[in-house]
Amino acid sequence: MSKVHLWLRAETKPHEQRTALSPQGAKVLIDAGFKVTVECSSQNIFNDDLYHQVNADLVAQGSWVNAPKDAIILGLKELPEDDFPLVHQHIYFAHVYKEQAGWQALLSRFKQGGGELFDLEYLVDAQQRRIAAFGYWAGFAGAALSVLAWANQQQNITPPLADISSYQDKQQLLVALEQALEQTNNIVIKPKLLVIGAKGRSGKGAVDLAKALSLEVLEWDLAETKKGGPFEEIIHADIFINCVLINKDLPPFITKELLSKDERKLSVIVDVSCDPYGSYNPLPIYQQCTTFKVPCLRIEQTKVLDIIAIDHLPSLLPKESSEDYGQQLLTHLLTLDDKSQGVWPTALALFNSKTKDL
Repeated sequence: MSKVHLWLRAETKPHEQRTALSPQGAKVLIDAGFKVTVECSSQNIFNDDLYHQVNADLVAQGSWVNAPKDAIILGLKELPEDDFPLVHQHIYFAHVYKEQAGWQALLSRFKQGGGELFDLEYLVDAQQRRIAAFGYWAGFAGAALSVLAWANQQQNITPPLADISSYQDKQQLLVALEQALEQTNNIVIKPKLLVIGAKGRSGKGAVDLAKALSLEVLEWDLAETKKGGPFEEIIHADIFINCVLINKDLPPFITKELLSKDERKLSVIVDVSCDPYGSYNPLPIYQQCTTFKVPCLRIEQTKVLDIIAIDHLPSLLPKESSEDYGQQLLTHLLTLDDKSQGVWPTALALFNSKTKDL
């Protein structure tokens, strides 16, 4: 007898190949008695056949709108824009609780239809830490792009990155990076990286990428930054990777004055945390995010300095990032038969508080 009906909707955001449920995750749920429905998708990094092989029911893309009312709709990114009432329970990153664009219209659709939202961003444990995150792969991908940009800078390629796309897997990416480093004019010279926030999820990913390529990496965290910025050590590295999301007023890690020093070696910055619009931005040297189409923003022209600030870095490695995220989330999906326990009550209470006055 079916335990819970989970419906994986196809992602519609352009180029989004990640998913919240891998075929292996679907198998675990099915073996546990869940009914799993998967929408066919040309974007999903995992082929439809892989879901079919584990006995998931395959249906047409977008058919979740007509799913049985008791089906729980699982996704990753935003719903397609529309205005019909939402009658189902949904699990995905909605980006509405901080009053982002369109928040009121979306939450009103839930209220009109009697549906409920369990926002992935707010599924947290007792310590208010998110139970599933893409952070590790954001750091890994950010560091990878920094190395590729640095290698292209050595060959005077301008811009050093352009119109990048995802890699089939981690091994394909590492091979591409090794080839790029070999093509630099002087193979003896390799970049030195400095990672701030090295003990966090994204910091560990950045450090692991550097070590996979046998690059020198300085691992900074609370102890090294305790004195407060700006940190002159940053300009003596070739690549600086920021993996710290600041939520209080602190001196910046780096300034334009520091970057203007003659002794600067630094030529690539990656802001994995990517919060140029926040009031506590530790890198107040840029004001806009970059994209896969235009990954680099040139900060200094004469003595080259580029910054990469992409807010969906894990999309570079959709396979590994989906497998990792899905595995973290799976433990909690298995408890959906009793949403009075675990992470679900807090997420539902938050939803109710955000919709009560609509």
